[in-house]
Amino acid sequence: MRLSCSTPYDWRRLLTFFAARATPGVECVEGDTYRRTLVVNGQPRVAEVGPGRDEGELRLGLRGAPERPDQRLVSTARRVFDTEAPIAAIRDALSTDATLGRMLEHHPGVRVPGAWDGFELAVRAILGQQISVRAATTIAGRIAARYGEPVTLGDASLNRLFPTPARLARARFNKLGLVQSRIDTIRRLSTAVDRGQVRFDGTQSSTETCKALLAIKGIGDWTAQYVCMRALKDADAFPSSDLGLVSAIEAPQRVTPKALAERAEHWRPWRAYAAMLLWASLAGSGG
Repeated sequence: MRLSCSTPYDWRRLLTFFAARATPGVECVEGDTYRRTLVVNGQPRVAEVGPGRDEGELRLGLRGAPERPDQRLVSTARRVFDTEAPIAAIRDALSTDATLGRMLEHHPGVRVPGAWDGFELAVRAILGQQISVRAATTIAGRIAARYGEPVTLGDASLNRLFPTPARLARARFNKLGLVQSRIDTIRRLSTAVDRGQVRFDGTQSSTETCKALLAIKGIGDWTAQYVCMRALKDADAFPSSDLGLVSAIEAPQRVTPKALAERAEHWRPWRAYAAMLLWASLAGSGG
């Protein structure tokens, strides 16, 4: 199927973001195409997304599946790849800031990458606390390999579904390179999601989900804002304590997270897009 996109659309930057964070065995980026495992109508499938014939189009397909992508999958893909971002409104709001204005010149088609599954993204965010993107991605792959359901879909690089909340709630996580505090946090998150205390199905508002996440020991404002930004598509979520965002701001003196949060008040309601612009200026940053 073809997915129309608002333009300009920075597919290359979005693909680079996903490639750095692709969980081995679950998702991958090859060439100009993103692929991942997921369950469609009760069956494991491989979804594939790539550029269409022009800038205002993406292509979405299910590899090796008899059915076409249904409306639920189409809607999810649109959120993940942020196809309907109101670029003109975002540009008008953010270009008034000198730093962001210059960044918009380099990334006029800025997008906020979404998530195929909110729980999966939340686990990934916890793994990313205080370690590099590469290290977090490696550990995510180990978790998927040990606890994810094996699948055979004709693609050797994609052989796992991401583990369910119920599975990770009782997982041991031994010898995976995780410190005990991260293990405990992932278990607490998994239990909360399994019991319905934290929901990513649209029945909780971003504010409610953020509050529920912050109630979990081991999850702070950075993680909660990052999850709301990507999993819930909250365009105004902003992890102001992120060191990458702080260092990306140009100022005569060192910017503090508090000062960044105050400056970001002028970027509402598009602070998530401001974050993506700032991260784009720093190779390897951004959760």
